[in-house]
Amino acid sequence: MEENRIEENGPVSDSGEIENNNEEKYIQLSDKVQLLKNEIGKLVVGQEELVELYVIALFSGGHLLLEGFPGIAKTMSAKLLSKAIDAEFSRIQFTPDLMPSDVLGTSIFNMGKSEFEFKKGPLFSQVVLIDEINRAPAKTQAALFEVMEERQITVDGMTYKMEFPFMVLATQNPIEQEGTYKLPEAQLDRFLFKVNMTYPNLEDEISILNKFKDDFNKESKTDINTILEKSNITEFQKLVEEVHIKDQLVNYIASIVFNTRNHHDLYLGASPRASLSILKASKATAALKGRSFVIPEDIMYVAPFVLNHRVVLTPEKELEGVDTKEVIKNIVEEIEVPR
Repeated sequence: MEENRIEENGPVSDSGEIENNNEEKYIQLSDKVQLLKNEIGKLVVGQEELVELYVIALFSGGHLLLEGFPGIAKTMSAKLLSKAIDAEFSRIQFTPDLMPSDVLGTSIFNMGKSEFEFKKGPLFSQVVLIDEINRAPAKTQAALFEVMEERQITVDGMTYKMEFPFMVLATQNPIEQEGTYKLPEAQLDRFLFKVNMTYPNLEDEISILNKFKDDFNKESKTDINTILEKSNITEFQKLVEEVHIKDQLVNYIASIVFNTRNHHDLYLGASPRASLSILKASKATAALKGRSFVIPEDIMYVAPFVLNHRVVLTPEKELEGVDTKEVIKNIVEEIEVPR
């Protein structure tokens, strides 16, 4: 059997012949994604990277954790994404007194039928926005474990499958704010990406003001068109799975994650789920660029977003105020990039 290798123009066999990997379909995928970005960009200004990470997560079957201050379009961007992919949207506000049944649903006795009926909670949707996820206690956080990993909910011995596509977008206040709980490591590990959002620059701020100066109620949200149907998402997820990644790049991913477990600045390294997340996300990134093969730059792009919430600094480094991103950057740079 001929081994595959990757050159500048894509995967080729040892005979030197470029393999056909439905390049046309990947270009169509890339064009469709650009239309999706443009559609959301009608109202969301200065968050191009966030929208791209949304799409990568969508095609990878992952969830996003967004950390940032109020008023920077976290909720609006999630709503626009659901509208652009024709998905049902649900928003849940997490509070300290929220119970698991408030999220999952509960069984209610039907007097007419003399039996219990399950009333589905707000988690039964397709794009679920959880606002201020770190304001709810551990019991409610644990209620999300099964649905985020297995796309199903088990209540009273009955299992309910979630409708495709299913995606959780959770916002988190900076942990130093009052009234917040630190999320369990097991829950953080279920998020594909953590994105630290910042305030817009001056130019973007002016664009926001000009966009909404005559639209106080943001009625222009109704102008957002559907770009991706359910069938499109299924097809594109399949294309992402078929993206080629050579063995050297698989080893590169494994080395990055392995080194987080043996780094002197880290108390806790990343799990094998992180390796799989980098693999999936790098494939989706390649597909978004219209390529049927992964290059090292795809891995280097997604690795910080995959790892920044999965590793824990040593107490000494936390006291020194070391940034987790800087440690991850150093780990990635220490490993030889396969070419």
